[in-house]
Amino acid sequence: MAAPAVVAPVAFAPKPLKDEAERRAKMEQMRRRATGLLVMAGVIFLISRLLEPSYPWLGFIRATAEASLVGGLADWFAVTALFRKPLGLPIPHTAIIPTQKDRIGRILGNFLQEHFLTREVISAKIRSVHLAERVARWMSDPAESKQIAKHIAAGLARAIQSLPDEEVTELIRKSAATRLQATRIAPILSDILALLTTDRRHQDLLNEAARMIAQTIEENQVEIRLRIAQQSPWWVPGVVDDKIYHKIMDAVEDLLEDLRADPRHPLRLKFDIALEDFIDRLKTSPEVIAKAEALKEKLVDQPVFEEFAASLWHSAQKAAARYSANPNAKSPDALEQAIITAGEALLTNKAVLDEFEEFLTRMISSAVEQHRHEVSEFLAQTVSRWDPEVASQRLELVVGRDLQFIRINGTLVGGLVGLLIYTISLLLS
Repeated sequence: MAAPAVVAPVAFAPKPLKDEAERRAKMEQMRRRATGLLVMAGVIFLISRLLEPSYPWLGFIRATAEASLVGGLADWFAVTALFRKPLGLPIPHTAIIPTQKDRIGRILGNFLQEHFLTREVISAKIRSVHLAERVARWMSDPAESKQIAKHIAAGLARAIQSLPDEEVTELIRKSAATRLQATRIAPILSDILALLTTDRRHQDLLNEAARMIAQTIEENQVEIRLRIAQQSPWWVPGVVDDKIYHKIMDAVEDLLEDLRADPRHPLRLKFDIALEDFIDRLKTSPEVIAKAEALKEKLVDQPVFEEFAASLWHSAQKAAARYSANPNAKSPDALEQAIITAGEALLTNKAVLDEFEEFLTRMISSAVEQHRHEVSEFLAQTVSRWDPEVASQRLELVVGRDLQFIRINGTLVGGLVGLLIYTISLLLS
């Protein structure tokens, strides 16, 4: 079996931050102070040690400096051992960060997973920042809604252009057919026709029908004359056929003219009665209702239904292509207004806003909790790919200045403790 491939560590060398030089300068300044304090303690210790036989009271200063020297050296060793081997000596358990970075990465990942990426912590944070209200205010801002609408429209345009034509057309056809088949058509037709009768608007429909009939007759006079001649007995002279033709044409034209001119024409009254009767039968007559349903089923099976779906999809594609070609030509105003309206509705309805807050809280906290293992693993893997030395330098740059305070405190506190111990030993001797 082939040996597993070894992944070489990747040098962690991100682009230096703007304040990196300043951080390094401050760290070096604190390091010099801590080292200077340690050197001063050493010098005082040597001088006081040499002069103590002649001046016994220097024992207090010598003990203080000695303890300061020990405390400062111990803390220097501890701080240095985090990032490198002190003085380059191969002392065990030193250079902790470079040698243990993989384990540190796993510990950090587990710590983040167990104490930060939990449902309780995330939910509490979302509620504390009032995320739903912020989202609502963001949506209700016209400038922001314009950008949101453009992004949504651009995304939809790209999605529409990438979908397969045949599958989408069939999906539209099936969806429309399913919806139509599940809907009783007779009551809908009845309501539409009843709406037409409001303010006698159905009479406008009758006027338009009369105009179309008159126009059709005008455009087909030759065909009508030919049909009359064909239906007339052979022994009837052509002159008689012409008279019959003119009589019919004059009668129809007069009827249509009178119908358009007279709002109280008897045909209009008959049309009113017939329409009202038909509306009523659409609601009450099982026979008419069944015929309407049968007509609906025939419509679903007609090629025109599939052509309608294809036309609808083609229109959507053309609109998407126009928007993709020039997304700034025309802003999706309707979508913008819908986003603004939704944001304002959330802000003015506290109950709905609270429900939206709860929805966002559940959604985000569930997503974080579901993927927190991946976040932890990502952190551990990222740390493991860092170059040990560069990673140590970067981390030292972040916390090194604060660690120098530990050295200073160790030197000062060590001196005070040494002075206290020396004083107590003299009192007890």
